[in-house]
Amino acid sequence: MKTSAMPRRKGRAASFNTPNRFEPITVEMDPAELTAEELRHIPTTFYAEKSRSILSRNNSPDVPFSYSVNPYRGCEHGCIYCYARPSHEYLGWSAGLDFETKILVKGDAPTLLSKAFQKPSWHPQVVCLAGNTDPYQPAERTFKLSRGCLEVFLRHRNPVAIITKNYLVTRDLDLLRGLAQHNLVRVMISITTLRAEVARSMEPRTATPQRRLEAIQKLAEANVPVGVMVAPVIPGLTDEEVPAILKSASQRGASWAGYVVLRLPGPVAPLFIEWLSDAFPDRKDKVLRRLKELRAGKLTDSAFGRRMRGQGIWAETLSKLFKSTCHALDLNRPQQPLSTAHFRRLADEQGTLFG
Repeated sequence: MKTSAMPRRKGRAASFNTPNRFEPITVEMDPAELTAEELRHIPTTFYAEKSRSILSRNNSPDVPFSYSVNPYRGCEHGCIYCYARPSHEYLGWSAGLDFETKILVKGDAPTLLSKAFQKPSWHPQVVCLAGNTDPYQPAERTFKLSRGCLEVFLRHRNPVAIITKNYLVTRDLDLLRGLAQHNLVRVMISITTLRAEVARSMEPRTATPQRRLEAIQKLAEANVPVGVMVAPVIPGLTDEEVPAILKSASQRGASWAGYVVLRLPGPVAPLFIEWLSDAFPDRKDKVLRRLKELRAGKLTDSAFGRRMRGQGIWAETLSKLFKSTCHALDLNRPQQPLSTAHFRRLADEQGTLFG
């Protein structure tokens, strides 16, 4: 738990570092010892990560893909609710400010991805570009690793699913069009709220809600299949916006939609509660009470099948509202599965790989 008062820095949702569960010692900064600039701002530091492989295998039965690619670890978007925050603890850092300010960059991600596709053991299938952190976070403007990975997907004709909160995905329309021509891509734009002021506080370095809707429209106009992910739905804060988000996305060209209810694993809970106390003190009790109703008296539930949706009357009500709204908007019509028929291994890369 937070033990010392610390001002919220510009562009950061977290205001402190939670203790690392794997480390016996925790260091807390004394605000009195920080400079005025340090109290206002924490810069982002990038670290090069040398990886031996890039495909991460997922065995979760409630996640619709088996493999994912994450060119970055940590995420400068800084979404206060992000379920990926605890992964930073495996690096010796904190799920709090460290997650937003210390970003690992896998510079060889495109090369490793191509090598994986060249292996005879690889069976072509949908790979998610994301899964842990956003592939179009601000670092992507500089490092262009997600673009490099898309070039590999297109070159090998392997299908890819993308989920992002950032308008930056439209930069790669040339590649996305090429993938779409072979039925190799789906893009999901994640929208939590339509209120810009809420988004700015809760997910400070993401694209604004309006820009995300513009991204949906731009992708749809380019004939790139696009949907909207209403995630996370925060009961007592953003749940009332679900129909409006779906309608706005549908009007911009979204073809399908999904949703995930807020979950607060491990150190994410104290970070979110502290943020909620600061940003929406009048809503805090309602939000936490509703979350506990969803999670059988707890703030989180890691059980497959329940962790994404919750349980109980409120969960059932939300599910019915979501389905009825999608039906009224003609969202979630049956979609043709992404194709693996065009997959190819490349002779020139094969020669390089095997000498």
